Amino acid sequence: MEFAHLSVMPNECIEGLNIKPDGIYVDATTGGGGHSYLIAERLGEQGRLICFDRDDDALAAAGKRLSKFSNVTFVKSNFEHIEPVLREMGIHQIDGILFDLGVSSYQLDNAERGFSYMQDAPLDMRMDRTEGLSAYDVVNGYDRRELTRIISTYGEERFAPAIAAAIERNRPIETTLQLADIIRGAMPAAARREKQHPAKRTFQALRIEVNGELKAEETAVSAAVRLVAKGGRIAVISFHSLEDRIVKQIFAKEVKGCTCPPDFPVCVCGNKPTLKLITKGALEATDKEKEENPRARSAKLRVAEKV
Repeated sequence: MEFAHLSVMPNECIEGLNIKPDGIYVDATTGGGGHSYLIAERLGEQGRLICFDRDDDALAAAGKRLSKFSNVTFVKSNFEHIEPVLREMGIHQIDGILFDLGVSSYQLDNAERGFSYMQDAPLDMRMDRTEGLSAYDVVNGYDRRELTRIISTYGEERFAPAIAAAIERNRPIETTLQLADIIRGAMPAAARREKQHPAKRTFQALRIEVNGELKAEETAVSAAVRLVAKGGRIAVISFHSLEDRIVKQIFAKEVKGCTCPPDFPVCVCGNKPTLKLITKGALEATDKEKEENPRARSAKLRVAEKV
């Protein structure tokens, strides 16, 4: 299928990055290249954009979309490795970086990728299909205690123990709809009638586990703080509380600087703030965008500047 994905809060992201025409920028989650295109068209001949993604389909689509730009470089890599990859390229400082976290509309809509609880497909959920661990491996190989931990922590699912037990009883589980039915059957009737699909939180948890998303996010955003030059910007779009919490905590730590205990009368650690917040709290999409793009409803954008 064609790679179709609407970029979330495009104007807010570009405004937040405050792009310099001769700057070096990174799109850490290129997807179909929507945000990348907006960055690239604002760069001059001396500017440069490096586009990261771990999904071959995304890189192919973005390459086609940005083919008219000569100053764009595409890199197949988990954004967890942004710092060493850039250093191998001879890039030690950048002027801005954008993260659009989570799963793309294309990955959800393409049934064969196994991300969706609405379409039947083999359990997969790998953003990089050349990597080993799949949702099938997690669902059929993890013990009940570990499944409970993952579903509870990453999915914030209150019925995690019952769902994990049901998964264990019904193995082997081969497909997404088979798993969704098992999840639904493990939940109380009242929970099955809620507006949100019963399998949503568990599928989110499995996807995060398969792709190591939260660990990669923490590593990458921390690396971005080191990579961005003074006056450069870090912009992060998150889609659920776990993602947003990581960004908020990293930004807060770097804005504070000092690590001395609160009861110390004066600072003795000598640590200075490395960031200042551009967004006070998190920005949300406009009502108009939320109406036109349902994915934007849960999006939160945080932007910080290196000082």
